[in-house]
Amino acid sequence: MLFSTTTFLFVFLPLVLAIYLITPKKLKNIMLLLASLFFYAWGEPKFIYVMLLSILLNYVFGLLADKAKREGKYGKLVITLMIIGNLAILGIFKYANFVVFNIETFFGSNFEWTAIALPLGISFYTFQGISYVMDVYRGDGRVQKNPLNIALYISLFPQLVAGPIVRYQTVADQIENRKVDINLFASGVKRFIIGLAKKMFIANNCGLVADQIFQSQGGGLSVGTAWIGLVFYSLQIFFDFSGYSDMAIGLGRMFGFKFLENFNYPYIAKSVSEFWRRWHISLGTWFKDYLYIPLGGNRVSPIKVYRNLAIVWLATGIWHGASWNFLLWGAYYGLFIMLEKAFLGKALLKVPAALQHVYALIVIIFGWLLFRIDNVSDIWSYLGSMFGSSVFWDARATYYIHEYAIVLIVAIIACTPLVKNFFASEKLLTFMQSHRALHVTKDVATLAVMAFIFIYSVALVVGSTFNPFIYFRF
Repeated sequence: MLFSTTTFLFVFLPLVLAIYLITPKKLKNIMLLLASLFFYAWGEPKFIYVMLLSILLNYVFGLLADKAKREGKYGKLVITLMIIGNLAILGIFKYANFVVFNIETFFGSNFEWTAIALPLGISFYTFQGISYVMDVYRGDGRVQKNPLNIALYISLFPQLVAGPIVRYQTVADQIENRKVDINLFASGVKRFIIGLAKKMFIANNCGLVADQIFQSQGGGLSVGTAWIGLVFYSLQIFFDFSGYSDMAIGLGRMFGFKFLENFNYPYIAKSVSEFWRRWHISLGTWFKDYLYIPLGGNRVSPIKVYRNLAIVWLATGIWHGASWNFLLWGAYYGLFIMLEKAFLGKALLKVPAALQHVYALIVIIFGWLLFRIDNVSDIWSYLGSMFGSSVFWDARATYYIHEYAIVLIVAIIACTPLVKNFFASEKLLTFMQSHRALHVTKDVATLAVMAFIFIYSVALVVGSTFNPFIYFRF
């Protein structure tokens, strides 16, 4: 079930909220668990068993990890088996098709393989399961004796199919003890509306341009059109994914959960390393804490540090999908991360901030080309259009700039904290506090703006066709 559908907005969410608010405290988790299972089964009924298997597996390993920690033995064996079990499930459903296809291609054989469908959100809830067991073993979170609580943690519908990856240690206490007050609920509603607007107005419009251009790349593109396509895709994927994260965080607040942020204006970064500290924060910190640091992190020899970085970034590419372009994408970013760690990072600090920002944007935008196009040969073809087309600018490029100018301007401004900083500025806050009437006017204006944005977004929802979030396929 998509957040950006009338079924979710006007049937599922109001009903779940109403029932949740009147449900006794002792039964709230069970009620929310049932709603989450229904939410998942709505679109993926046959794959709910895969998620339930993941829940059972990690519940059992959580108990074993807690026992191993207390007794001081068999800990490494438990963790190893837990990782193998989780990655086996992920490997079968996400990577088996890719492996079989490449074996058939390389050896010229035919296994008469029946393709395995990919369950929604399997990468996200698998990593959350691993997070739970690891946190219990490390002592960063209490073991859950109640399997229903673990089931709720893994299946909680706001973040189930596209994140953010909620670490167990950040919500362990909230699973058993949380409350919804009017301020938290209101902030959740506001955050959800902002995320919905990001998706429906910015991401979908940018995606319309990007899809049209990328689908016609074989027909020859002007330099300008090719660049427009890649820029609009870069905006689409940010607002699509950050919009979903905003909605997930907002929904969590409505039910008393406080999820950590997943994006922090990544396109204002001045280096690739900074970009990845701002983009998909939950995934980056997951790999850092559960892979990079256990491998030795920065506490080993320089050669091993670069080995660790290579492993992490190849794993990041593999996590995103079973395709060579994702491996190439992970290696691409790993290379720049290693170069910045070796010498490029220090060199960047010696040039003006504007040039640092230009460097980061260029690397990031070209990275999305590797992410967007599955076929490696088509990547080279698109690069050829960007730099080697015989036509620099054409009527098509002019059309996209003219027709989508407002979307482009809004998207660029929304990529920065300009608006946020303006309303949070000390001078403005002091002025508002000294003029009570203006403060009240600001609150009323904010409510009116949120209402308008929601109504406009709903109108776009009603008028749109099926438009899944990009990260649903991961």
